[in-house]
Amino acid sequence: MIEVTNLTKKFGSHLSLDCVSCTLKDGDSIALMGANGAGKTTLIRSILGYYHPDGGEVLINGQNPIKERTNVLKDISFVPQLPPPIKLSIEELMHYISVSADVDKERIKYYANEMKLDINENMNKSFFKLSGGMKQKLLIAISLAKKSSIIIYDEPTANLDPKARDDFYRLLKQNKEQKTLLFVTHRLEEVKELVNRQIYMDMGKIVSDEIF
Repeated sequence: MIEVTNLTKKFGSHLSLDCVSCTLKDGDSIALMGANGAGKTTLIRSILGYYHPDGGEVLINGQNPIKERTNVLKDISFVPQLPPPIKLSIEELMHYISVSADVDKERIKYYANEMKLDINENMNKSFFKLSGGMKQKLLIAISLAKKSSIIIYDEPTANLDPKARDDFYRLLKQNKEQKTLLFVTHRLEEVKELVNRQIYMDMGKIVSDEIF
Protein backbone atom coordinates (compact mmCIF):
# COMPACT_ATOMS: atom_id res chain seq x y z
CA MET A 1 0.00 0.00 0.00
CA ILE A 2 1.17 3.52 -0.84
CA GLU A 3 0.15 6.32 1.52
CA VAL A 4 0.84 9.90 0.46
CA THR A 5 -0.03 12.53 3.06
CA ASN A 6 0.12 16.31 2.48
CA LEU A 7 3.13 15.85 0.19
CA THR A 8 4.79 19.08 -0.88
CA LYS A 9 7.84 19.45 -3.12
CA LYS A 10 9.47 22.63 -4.39
CA PHE A 11 12.23 23.19 -6.93
CA GLY A 12 13.47 26.69 -6.24
CA SER A 13 10.39 28.90 -6.34
CA HIS A 14 8.39 26.37 -8.35
CA LEU A 15 5.84 24.35 -6.38
CA SER A 16 5.76 20.94 -8.08
CA LEU A 17 3.57 19.14 -5.50
CA ASP A 18 1.09 21.13 -3.45
CA CYS A 19 -0.12 19.22 -0.36
CA VAL A 20 -0.95 16.02 -2.28
CA SER A 21 -2.72 13.22 -0.40
CA CYS A 22 -3.88 9.82 -1.68
CA THR A 23 -3.88 6.16 -0.67
CA LEU A 24 -3.20 3.43 -3.24
CA LYS A 25 -4.28 0.06 -1.90
CA ASP A 26 -3.36 -3.52 -2.75
CA GLY A 27 -5.32 -4.54 -5.83
CA ASP A 28 -5.73 -0.95 -7.06
CA SER A 29 -4.86 -0.38 -10.70
CA ILE A 30 -4.50 3.34 -11.31
CA ALA A 31 -4.11 5.59 -14.34
CA LEU A 32 -2.22 8.71 -13.25
CA MET A 33 -2.94 11.44 -15.76
CA GLY A 34 -2.40 15.15 -16.33
CA ALA A 35 -0.64 17.62 -18.60
CA ASN A 36 3.14 17.94 -18.72
CA GLY A 37 4.26 19.78 -15.60
CA ALA A 38 1.23 18.67 -13.56
CA GLY A 39 3.44 16.94 -10.96
CA LYS A 40 3.06 13.29 -12.02
CA THR A 41 6.78 12.55 -12.37
CA THR A 42 7.61 14.36 -9.13
CA LEU A 43 4.99 12.25 -7.33
CA ILE A 44 6.41 9.03 -8.78
CA ARG A 45 9.98 9.98 -7.89
CA SER A 46 8.88 10.88 -4.38
CA ILE A 47 7.22 7.47 -4.02
CA LEU A 48 10.47 5.85 -5.15
CA GLY A 49 12.48 7.90 -2.64
CA TYR A 50 14.40 9.90 -5.25
CA TYR A 51 13.22 13.23 -3.81
CA HIS A 52 13.15 14.48 -0.24
CA PRO A 53 9.81 16.19 0.39
CA ASP A 54 9.57 19.77 1.65
CA GLY A 55 6.46 18.78 3.58
CA GLY A 56 4.28 15.76 4.26
CA GLU A 57 5.37 12.17 3.82
CA VAL A 58 5.19 9.00 1.75
CA LEU A 59 4.88 5.53 3.27
CA ILE A 60 5.23 2.29 1.29
CA ASN A 61 3.75 -0.59 3.23
CA GLY A 62 4.37 1.51 6.34
CA GLN A 63 8.00 2.28 5.49
CA ASN A 64 9.65 5.55 4.52
CA PRO A 65 11.14 5.25 0.99
CA ILE A 66 14.08 7.50 1.89
CA LYS A 67 15.02 6.19 5.34
CA GLU A 68 14.28 2.54 4.48
CA ARG A 69 14.92 2.69 0.76
CA THR A 70 16.54 -0.72 0.36
CA ASN A 71 13.60 -2.49 1.96
CA VAL A 72 11.05 -0.39 0.07
CA LEU A 73 12.59 -0.91 -3.36
CA LYS A 74 12.65 -4.70 -2.86
CA ASP A 75 8.88 -4.62 -3.27
CA ILE A 76 8.65 -2.18 -6.22
CA SER A 77 9.17 -2.66 -9.94
CA PHE A 78 9.58 0.52 -11.98
CA VAL A 79 9.80 1.04 -15.74
CA PRO A 80 10.69 4.64 -16.67
CA GLN A 81 9.50 6.47 -19.77
CA LEU A 82 13.08 6.79 -21.03
CA PRO A 83 15.24 3.65 -20.63
CA PRO A 84 18.40 4.37 -18.60
CA PRO A 85 21.77 4.52 -20.45
CA ILE A 86 22.99 1.13 -19.19
CA LYS A 87 26.26 0.02 -20.82
CA LEU A 88 26.08 -3.59 -19.61
CA SER A 89 25.34 -6.42 -22.01
CA ILE A 90 21.99 -8.15 -21.62
CA GLU A 91 23.75 -11.12 -20.00
CA GLU A 92 25.56 -8.83 -17.53
CA LEU A 93 22.38 -6.88 -16.81
CA MET A 94 20.40 -10.04 -16.13
CA HIS A 95 23.15 -11.30 -13.80
CA TYR A 96 23.17 -7.98 -11.93
CA ILE A 97 19.37 -8.00 -11.56
CA SER A 98 19.44 -11.63 -10.45
CA VAL A 99 22.02 -10.99 -7.73
CA SER A 100 20.90 -7.54 -6.53
CA ALA A 101 17.12 -8.04 -6.62
CA ASP A 102 16.83 -11.83 -6.30
CA VAL A 103 15.12 -12.21 -9.68
CA ASP A 104 15.18 -15.57 -11.44
CA LYS A 105 16.90 -15.24 -14.84
CA GLU A 106 14.62 -17.88 -16.30
CA ARG A 107 11.58 -15.78 -15.37
CA ILE A 108 13.12 -12.80 -17.18
CA LYS A 109 13.67 -15.00 -20.24
CA TYR A 110 10.09 -16.28 -20.02
CA TYR A 111 8.54 -12.82 -19.99
CA ALA A 112 10.97 -11.55 -22.64
CA ASN A 113 9.86 -14.43 -24.87
CA GLU A 114 6.21 -13.56 -24.18
CA MET A 115 7.05 -10.01 -25.32
CA LYS A 116 8.59 -11.48 -28.51
CA LEU A 117 12.13 -10.49 -27.52
CA ASP A 118 14.73 -13.14 -28.36
CA ILE A 119 17.02 -12.99 -25.34
CA ASN A 120 19.35 -15.80 -26.38
CA GLU A 121 20.21 -14.17 -29.71
CA ASN A 122 21.07 -10.87 -28.01
CA MET A 123 22.87 -11.90 -24.82
CA ASN A 124 26.16 -10.22 -25.79
CA LYS A 125 24.60 -7.00 -27.07
CA SER A 126 24.90 -3.84 -24.99
CA PHE A 127 21.58 -2.73 -23.54
CA PHE A 128 22.54 0.82 -24.56
CA LYS A 129 22.70 -0.19 -28.24
CA LEU A 130 19.34 -1.97 -28.38
CA SER A 131 16.43 -0.35 -30.18
CA GLY A 132 13.95 1.58 -28.07
CA GLY A 133 11.39 -1.17 -28.42
CA MET A 134 13.83 -3.91 -27.38
CA LYS A 135 14.91 -1.93 -24.32
CA GLN A 136 11.31 -1.42 -23.29
CA LYS A 137 10.46 -5.10 -23.76
CA LEU A 138 13.40 -6.17 -21.59
CA LEU A 139 12.55 -3.68 -18.84
CA ILE A 140 8.94 -4.87 -18.86
CA ALA A 141 10.12 -8.49 -18.67
CA ILE A 142 12.30 -7.65 -15.65
CA SER A 143 9.44 -5.78 -13.95
CA LEU A 144 7.16 -8.82 -14.29
CA ALA A 145 9.84 -11.34 -13.34
CA LYS A 146 10.53 -9.49 -10.10
CA LYS A 147 7.87 -10.57 -7.61
CA SER A 148 6.84 -7.07 -6.56
CA SER A 149 3.56 -6.05 -4.97
CA ILE A 150 3.85 -2.57 -6.52
CA ILE A 151 4.57 -1.98 -10.21
CA ILE A 152 4.93 1.55 -11.62
CA TYR A 153 4.97 2.19 -15.37
CA ASP A 154 5.75 5.62 -16.78
CA GLU A 155 4.36 5.68 -20.35
CA PRO A 156 5.33 2.00 -20.75
CA THR A 157 4.13 1.54 -24.34
CA ALA A 158 5.76 4.66 -25.83
CA ASN A 159 8.33 2.59 -27.78
CA LEU A 160 6.18 -0.47 -28.46
CA ASP A 161 4.43 -1.44 -31.67
CA PRO A 162 0.71 -2.39 -31.48
CA LYS A 163 1.42 -6.15 -31.21
CA ALA A 164 3.91 -5.62 -28.39
CA ARG A 165 1.38 -3.40 -26.61
CA ASP A 166 -1.17 -6.19 -26.84
CA ASP A 167 1.36 -8.66 -25.40
CA PHE A 168 2.18 -6.25 -22.56
CA TYR A 169 -1.43 -5.76 -21.52
CA ARG A 170 -2.16 -9.48 -21.83
CA LEU A 171 0.68 -10.27 -19.41
CA LEU A 172 -0.46 -7.59 -17.00
CA LYS A 173 -3.99 -9.00 -16.91
CA GLN A 174 -2.50 -12.35 -15.95
CA ASN A 175 -0.38 -10.84 -13.15
CA LYS A 176 -2.40 -7.98 -11.67
CA GLU A 177 -4.07 -9.70 -8.71
CA GLN A 178 -2.96 -8.52 -5.27
CA LYS A 179 -0.64 -5.95 -6.82
CA THR A 180 -0.79 -2.18 -6.90
CA LEU A 181 -0.38 -1.08 -10.53
CA LEU A 182 0.28 2.57 -11.29
CA PHE A 183 0.35 3.77 -14.90
CA VAL A 184 1.52 7.25 -15.81
CA THR A 185 -0.15 7.55 -19.19
CA HIS A 186 -1.72 9.83 -21.76
CA ARG A 187 -3.55 6.86 -23.30
CA LEU A 188 -6.46 6.07 -21.00
CA GLU A 189 -8.13 4.05 -23.75
CA GLU A 190 -5.20 1.59 -23.68
CA VAL A 191 -5.36 0.87 -19.95
CA LYS A 192 -9.10 1.30 -19.42
CA GLU A 193 -9.70 -2.46 -19.17
CA LEU A 194 -6.92 -2.79 -16.59
CA VAL A 195 -7.55 0.15 -14.27
CA ASN A 196 -10.21 0.63 -11.64
CA ARG A 197 -9.21 4.16 -10.76
CA GLN A 198 -8.18 7.36 -12.54
CA ILE A 199 -6.27 10.13 -10.77
CA TYR A 200 -5.88 13.42 -12.63
CA MET A 201 -3.30 15.99 -11.59
CA ASP A 202 -2.94 19.66 -12.49
CA MET A 203 -0.68 22.40 -11.11
CA GLY A 204 0.78 20.08 -8.48
CA LYS A 205 -2.58 19.01 -7.08
CA ILE A 206 -4.91 16.04 -7.45
CA VAL A 207 -7.98 17.57 -9.07
CA SER A 208 -9.98 14.38 -9.53
CA ASP A 209 -9.80 10.82 -8.18
CA GLU A 210 -12.39 8.58 -9.78
CA ILE A 211 -13.00 4.92 -8.92
CA PHE A 212 -14.68 2.93 -11.68
